[in-house]
Amino acid sequence: MTFDERLRAICRLGFTERQGGFLVTVMLNAGVCLGRHYCTFARIAYGQKMHDFFQSLLARGYATARACGHAKARLYHIHNKELYRAIGEPNNRYRRPTTLARAIERLMMLDAVLADRDRSWLATERDKVAHFTLRLGIRQADLPARRYEGEDSETIRYFPDKLPIGVDADSRTHVFLFLVTQQRPTDFRAFLERHAELWRGLPAWTIRLLVPQKKTDDVPLYQEAFHQQLASPLRPSVLEDLRWYFRARSSPPRGPDERFDEAAYAFGAPRFRALYQAFLERGEPVLDATLSPTLADAVARKTGLLECHVLPHRYLHLSSLVGTA
Repeated sequence: MTFDERLRAICRLGFTERQGGFLVTVMLNAGVCLGRHYCTFARIAYGQKMHDFFQSLLARGYATARACGHAKARLYHIHNKELYRAIGEPNNRYRRPTTLARAIERLMMLDAVLADRDRSWLATERDKVAHFTLRLGIRQADLPARRYEGEDSETIRYFPDKLPIGVDADSRTHVFLFLVTQQRPTDFRAFLERHAELWRGLPAWTIRLLVPQKKTDDVPLYQEAFHQQLASPLRPSVLEDLRWYFRARSSPPRGPDERFDEAAYAFGAPRFRALYQAFLERGEPVLDATLSPTLADAVARKTGLLECHVLPHRYLHLSSLVGTA
């Protein structure tokens, strides 16, 4: 379903176009929201219209609310199955209760989406796969993916980071969001490796780091990781040693092995640890791609960018919540 189709479906349940657009945005990108989010979306002052809208959601059983730190603030969870069924997402994970920490992260993501409404935003796995494969002709094998093995089956999930992707009107430039939650960019390196092949097939792309105010000191580590993983192709001689080492790690020597020990030391940096995890997931093509200058060239031409966006809001007032939205 397109955004407009989802909007019309929500409006048929008795909402105005403005209210419906907000609900679709929240349900696709966060599942939770604050009153100020509706005011931002609707471009209205914090007051009675906002209050009446959320009261109607609560009265109709479409949402639940939890008190925040100050007396009148509420954290709303939009969870009703009828609403999600209307937008083609009856089993969307945002319907389920979540931890407070995860709810706050989703509020941060919603802030980022609402701050950039000139772009359309891809939120679901189905929408992302359709956009990149059917509209842009990217091979499905080049999409970020993760395999999950069951007792007698294997499932491939595409775009497993579940982060919104912004698309310009011409579909040429894409913005990939990443929320900084840890001091060290271990998860960020894995995110870069998962998306690298997709970015090689795009004319222009931007990674937008969403940085909470208390995390601004960590930004240089993320910038360094970006340049190491994407903008520093390996030399063929280094790649061959790395290939040997990664293969050897699957069955390490039982006794002393000077070459293995030297390789373990040489390739012990965070960059190579991230590459090894990607190698375990996707095999030899991950290593072959480290020779390619495509991403380094994109960074040099500034068609591949890393942006750092410090989130303007504080979220400490939510820390008094006992449960989840």
